[in-house]
Amino acid sequence: MYKIFLVEDDEGLVKHVKDFLEKYSYEVFTVEDFKDIEAEFDRVKPHLVLLDINLPYYDGFYICKILRKRSNVPIIIISARTSEVEQVMGMEFGADDYITKPFSFQLLLAKLKANIRRNYRMLKDENTLKINGLYLNDRNFNMYFDRKNIALTKNEFKLLKKLMENKDNVVTREELLEVLWDNELFVEDNTLNVNVTRVRNRLKEIGIKGAIKTKRGIGYSLDSNMIG
Repeated sequence: MYKIFLVEDDEGLVKHVKDFLEKYSYEVFTVEDFKDIEAEFDRVKPHLVLLDINLPYYDGFYICKILRKRSNVPIIIISARTSEVEQVMGMEFGADDYITKPFSFQLLLAKLKANIRRNYRMLKDENTLKINGLYLNDRNFNMYFDRKNIALTKNEFKLLKKLMENKDNVVTREELLEVLWDNELFVEDNTLNVNVTRVRNRLKEIGIKGAIKTKRGIGYSLDSNMIG
């Protein structure tokens, strides 16, 4: 069940949108304290945000910018502001889509489905490796964890895939070099260290720290217990 965070202060509209989306098996969370939307966002951990612009305390453009810094969860702005300038502003602040009020619920549902499909289809893709909440997709070299989706380089992808396929087991340096370059004889020994460091940094970007362990002089392993 996908979780939708509805940031809207019109109580009537909130009720209608919530009732409508719940009919389609979405779990809808609404704002309890408009002074602290960030904390509620972190608590809910939604798959998608529906965001109004005219809000108490802070406008939706500011909220969009703040949420985008914290996550790449899809954000759809729903607003009575119809000017092209404001729609462009919404996109520049990180929104994925913009719906003007009044809108049909069927249009809202269609855009919601499209954004979820575009951002989360890898979670059900047969070409995706999974360890706890970490996903790695063979089709596009994307890595997904905790509402964040990051594209990896070819070498980053190959290294992480090999470690995920052998989770909790040590993969030797020779095996990793063979995966990257097919012939480890043509690679300086330090090159592997540099590339493993890059993978570690990419994992940190999405909130996973300390998962890649070093077995000195032998190789590396991916500790699944470090992946939430």
